[in-house]
Amino acid sequence: MIWWPWRRREEDAARAVVLDVESSGLDPERDDLQAIAAVGVERRGSRVVIRPGDSFDVVLRRESGAPPDKSNILLHGIGAGAQRAGIEAAEALEAFADHAGTALLIGFHVAFDRRMIERASRAVGRPRPANRWLDLADLAPVLHPGVRATALDDWLALYGITVAQRHAAASDAWATAELLQRLWLRAADQGVRDWRALAALAYGE
Repeated sequence: MIWWPWRRREEDAARAVVLDVESSGLDPERDDLQAIAAVGVERRGSRVVIRPGDSFDVVLRRESGAPPDKSNILLHGIGAGAQRAGIEAAEALEAFADHAGTALLIGFHVAFDRRMIERASRAVGRPRPANRWLDLADLAPVLHPGVRATALDDWLALYGITVAQRHAAASDAWATAELLQRLWLRAADQGVRDWRALAALAYGE
């Protein structure tokens, strides 16, 4: 089932999409994409607003292969039944591309998410997303030069952000969007007013 309550028809330069994926393991070159979740956010002056209605959540169907790893299921909660009942990969990836549009894609350690989506897209004959990407793992240390933190949990704890269900794509995407809100406030204090300037701050451009 694809949870997609609101379909965006027109692109909006103020909009970005915060995403997270779940996979069958931690190797982006070998493991399988299992789920994608995303939530739209919007710049409104000095604030970033999360738009719950602009959400996306899909589990990809497991077509074949070895039985799913039990420890992996315990981690993200996507059991064998949910994987068998998921959406065919080509349809799921098309739906995600439609939802994302041309928006900036934001996540934490997004190199993993990006690679998983690109590999899955290639496997079903789809082009890889042409969107720009922003990694909050790169941005956060720039805005907090005195903080020693590398994991998402560290940054969430710094801001007192709680997660409904850690390692569930939808919950992690939402928590990452909340982290973006906090980081945006600090960036806005430095004069940042749009996504391009935020990325330039993160990458020293």
